[in-house]
Amino acid sequence: MTPPPKRARPISRSTGAFSLVELLIVVSILALLVSVLLPSLAGAREQARAVVCASGIRQIASANLMYGDENNGHACPGAFDFIKNLHRWHGTRDNPNEPFDAHRGPLLPYLGPDHRIRDCPTFRRHPTAAAFEPGTGGYGYNNAFIGVQLREHPGGFFSVQFDRSGVRWNRLANPAATVMFTDAAFAADAVIEYGFAEPRFHPTTATRADPSIHFRHRGRANVAWCDGHVDHHKRTFTWSSGLYLADPERLGLGWFGQRDDNSLFDLK
Repeated sequence: MTPPPKRARPISRSTGAFSLVELLIVVSILALLVSVLLPSLAGAREQARAVVCASGIRQIASANLMYGDENNGHACPGAFDFIKNLHRWHGTRDNPNEPFDAHRGPLLPYLGPDHRIRDCPTFRRHPTAAAFEPGTGGYGYNNAFIGVQLREHPGGFFSVQFDRSGVRWNRLANPAATVMFTDAAFAADAVIEYGFAEPRFHPTTATRADPSIHFRHRGRANVAWCDGHVDHHKRTFTWSSGLYLADPERLGLGWFGQRDDNSLFDLK
């Protein structure tokens, strides 16, 4: 007996396509996910840059300690013959009107096989930077106390005794609590490279310095200490003498620490 023919299934009117409402809901969900994830991704990228920066500043600090091993225990001078203005820890030039040559700095022989200071990946050079202090990598040296030899006078005042070599390392009472290098910049109409991490007060005049520590890693600055370890800190204070072309606070410049003195920079 021949079986009865199968009845054809009814054709569904649904085509499987999204309705306009469903499409709008999907787009809204995707937009929400993107808005949630983008800050996290940006934060992760900056965290990676901060880690690279910390590695770079640690390398410079290690180079300075190695420099001392070969120079009678003295730190690298920060500004050799300061009046002539031809030598910095990060480079040398033949004429004060020229930029510093980053291939001729005193620390370069101790900075690995390529003999160069690695740039902080977060630091963005201003177009005028080439006319100022290129080659710092975005880092500043505690030249006020470490890059020179000071003589202390009654009342807590200092004078520069010798600037052709830095301090002797064994003069530091607490190397682990004495700044060697920090993230640094100078406030022109924007941030540009600057080779020194200024203390809160100039040791030779006792006047307040303009800040140069640059808190560019999401409000934090990397700091290399004189025992070679590196950490990071939030800004706790800033000010402006009025000599800056831009507002230091807006550019992320200032100091860390709770005490309004030079205790994180001096030798005591």
